[in-house]
Amino acid sequence: MPDDARPEPDPAAEADGIESTVLDLLTTPGGSGLWSAEEVGHEIGSQLKAADALESLYRAGLIHRTGDGFVFATRAAIRASELGI
Repeated sequence: MPDDARPEPDPAAEADGIESTVLDLLTTPGGSGLWSAEEVGHEIGSQLKAADALESLYRAGLIHRTGDGFVFATRAAIRASELGI
């Protein structure tokens, strides 16, 4: 009897996808560029996944954080987005 179980999702690939989505939100042309961490969580459907993505992007130097809970992309991240990198 064949195994009909679905393959296990790759947690690293899922995290990368969420980070990419968050960075896209922060670098969208014409957008405000300034998002609260809560807004990011609402947009992607999970506060926990948003917090993890924001922490990872911050550690990578791709976003800045304000003292009152807002985030925005660095100039380098914006320029990379413009270039399609």
